[in-house]
Amino acid sequence: MLKRVPSGRQQDPGMTKFVVDAALGAKLTGVGEAVEVCDASGRTLGYFHPLAPSPDSTTAAIRSPLSDEEIERRRQDRQGRPLPEILADLERQ
Repeated sequence: MLKRVPSGRQQDPGMTKFVVDAALGAKLTGVGEAVEVCDASGRTLGYFHPLAPSPDSTTAAIRSPLSDEEIERRRQDRQGRPLPEILADLERQ
């Protein structure tokens, strides 16, 4: 059952917050992308967009395809042109 309570969010004080029961909360916690929420007849009630994972949890799962040694080698291998030179060329075009 949904219970309407004040949001309490400073960013959007006009937003209404709905408190869901534990079963629906568990289902929504498990989704990793936006989902369409429908009633039993299939009528769309709205859309649920889960919060982005915290940076700590996503950073741990992301690994560069480059080794640390390759990253350092590329840092040392300075090729290309300085940004001011590139911007100057773009302004001339």
